Amino acid sequence: MSLTVAIQMDPIESVNINGDSTFVLALEALRRGHKLLHYLPKHLSFRDGKVVARARSLVVRREPGNHYTLGGFETVDLSTVDVVLMRQDPPFDMSYITATHILEHIHPKTLVVNDPVSVRNAPEKLFVTHFPGVMPPTLISSDSDEIKLFRAEHKDIIVKPLYGNGGAGVFHIKPDDENLNSLLEMFTTTWREPVIVQRYVPEVRQGDKRIILVDGKAVGAINRVPAAGEARSNMHVGGRPEKSALTKREQEICDTIGPALKERGLIFVGIDVIGEYLTEINVTSPTGIQEINRFDNSTLEALVWNAIEARLK
Repeated sequence: MSLTVAIQMDPIESVNINGDSTFVLALEALRRGHKLLHYLPKHLSFRDGKVVARARSLVVRREPGNHYTLGGFETVDLSTVDVVLMRQDPPFDMSYITATHILEHIHPKTLVVNDPVSVRNAPEKLFVTHFPGVMPPTLISSDSDEIKLFRAEHKDIIVKPLYGNGGAGVFHIKPDDENLNSLLEMFTTTWREPVIVQRYVPEVRQGDKRIILVDGKAVGAINRVPAAGEARSNMHVGGRPEKSALTKREQEICDTIGPALKERGLIFVGIDVIGEYLTEINVTSPTGIQEINRFDNSTLEALVWNAIEARLK
């Protein structure tokens, strides 16, 4: 099966070839004989009933400093390609949402991964609320009085933006911390959306588990241990990756959410688990493939492409 694959992503020039999941997905696509096109989200357009992109042919290789070759720009009718990988990084803002509305016009004739309707309807920190019994105590609100009552009940809390990403804007508010009011003022000045407040889960000191699911099945995991003095485990803020296997509880969580992911066309998903709790379901541009591959001697990108090709068959 030879496919034409358009990748909607951030600039290929800036990717970390030893950590970027989109990069290894592109490598595996080329290994299978697929043709790649690259375009930026700003080059996606809806014109006279057609979804088009100003795209460039793409070849990638694992050579530091020489990891890509791009062709010249051409306007491509995306209904004529086989697959669109929607892989630009969040934030999950109106620009991101608009892209899902545009790509919805060509899906599923052109398979969009992940399904743009489901991506739009499954923001990372909101989608998880549809699965009872898997989250820590959680409040989503703009009401400062409700937030203060939540803190009075749980004492030790985490406050973060509802549509944030990469650990940005995540605050650990301890029982004796006097900064909650100032923090809420800052949040309401910066964002119009509610904030998400959760009971602090102390097990985060032992790590925040990233689990990759392909077509609803757990296929690998990595533990991310926060640096000393940090409440965030994201690797770009100093988190340390460690080899990890799934616990019984983590497998239960995956079994709970897996069928819903598969049904919604969410082929490539990364979830975050701290202790006994699921905190996020990442459906926009999940990462972690390369780190898990190195620890487990696996090729998760091949499993993603197997699932995509099975859908097309």
